[in-house]
Amino acid sequence: MTIIRVIMLLSMTVFCFAARAETQWPMTITDAVGRQVTIPAPPKAVLLGSGFNLVALSLIHPDPVSVLAGWSGDMKNDNPEIYGSFVRKFPRLAEVPLIDDGSGAGLSFEALLTLKADLAILANWQADTEPGRRAIEYLESVGVPVVVVDFNGDPLKNTAGNMRLLGKIFEREHQAEDFARFYEERLARIRERVAKHPEPGPTVLMEAFPGVAACCWAYGVGGLGEFISITGSRNIVEGKLPRPGGMVNAEAVMAENPEVYIATSSPGGKYSGFSIGPGVKAEDAERTLAEAVGTPVMTSIAAVRNGRVHGLWNFFNAVPLNILAAEAFASWLRPDLFPDVDPAASLAEINTRFAAVPFEGSYWISVKSGK
Repeated sequence: MTIIRVIMLLSMTVFCFAARAETQWPMTITDAVGRQVTIPAPPKAVLLGSGFNLVALSLIHPDPVSVLAGWSGDMKNDNPEIYGSFVRKFPRLAEVPLIDDGSGAGLSFEALLTLKADLAILANWQADTEPGRRAIEYLESVGVPVVVVDFNGDPLKNTAGNMRLLGKIFEREHQAEDFARFYEERLARIRERVAKHPEPGPTVLMEAFPGVAACCWAYGVGGLGEFISITGSRNIVEGKLPRPGGMVNAEAVMAENPEVYIATSSPGGKYSGFSIGPGVKAEDAERTLAEAVGTPVMTSIAAVRNGRVHGLWNFFNAVPLNILAAEAFASWLRPDLFPDVDPAASLAEINTRFAAVPFEGSYWISVKSGK
């Protein structure tokens, strides 16, 4: 046996030992809110406190439905189109028991009691509510470990790390690492280029679920609002509203006269006349967004007059696909810096490399000048 072959065999032995060591059970991890959680064995019966976390699992697991014991109906209720695409690929999903009323927060203790789960995954916003805290306490009291993940509160900081965390828990570390690097490389490109161009970007109003009844619920600097600041642009409500956002009146919007307007919404006009997201055709998204900005308030601001009007799927604030939102913002707000950034190409790569279920529809849109 040659020396080279001996070295190769030793290297393979060390690698195999290290791989086994990484997945030793029980496993203790630190979740998104700093809790130390011990998981006794590989999870096979998981409760999802938010149905949107199925998207995260689907980016690292070829059959994420196979590990579910129960899940929230919030994704099914809010985005039936994306739910339908998962059911078509994994029909068993239609039979997975619901653990809440579809709100994502009203967790049913009766449902939790009847399901034999070995792990629960909650979203950070749930863990910060009274029902969520009670659910965590109850589940842990009956021996079900609870892991909190965050793709919402601080997405730019936490998304890649949370994907690595899920990869470790579900023994899909290689896949999770690939996605985390994909995410980090694209985010770094935006940050590094903006750092070389410290001149300020445009002023921006980002409104959730636009409608004719009231103006306006504006994003603050948290959540999706972070994607404004990383481009070097200026959110008109910064310092005036809480971090998540809040209501701003029409007079304030007109006085600020933002240079760019971005609306977020969901498919089918459930919360707003503006329809965008899974299953929505581009022409329908563009048409409904143009209608949404046809109000006297919006037609008076520079963004609408100058044709800098854009729309985004609201639920990027709940899934690790939010890197696509970051790229859309970069191309909209600083087109001079990012002529090569193409979120459509990134989505195509996600669908090819990662997604157990392809993501189809119109997730971002722009209204053409003159409409």
